[in-house]
Amino acid sequence: MTGALAYAPFPDRDNAREIAGILLAEKLIACANILAPVESVFEWKGERASEQEIGVLFKTTGAALDVLIERLGELHPYDTPAILGWHCDAAFPATLDWLETTVGTG
Repeated sequence: MTGALAYAPFPDRDNAREIAGILLAEKLIACANILAPVESVFEWKGERASEQEIGVLFKTTGAALDVLIERLGELHPYDTPAILGWHCDAAFPATLDWLETTVGTG
């Protein structure tokens, strides 16, 4: 069993909290860390832009990561959300136990 993380920025805290609640209810995550506002500087459609967003780090299992990313893409309000996920190569054993008992198998 491995842990995994997914990250996505959201337009506001309420939207981030709502989607985190849905993902918790669907047992795709064990936790969502809703971070302080971040300034995103990016290029979009050939133009440079800067926006304030709310970053969210989702904690899940390696087995559920692909399903989480797909579902997050369905729920996200942006047309092209920046969703990234990765498998964790190290984790505290109690954390892995918590993830395994909290998250469905995907």
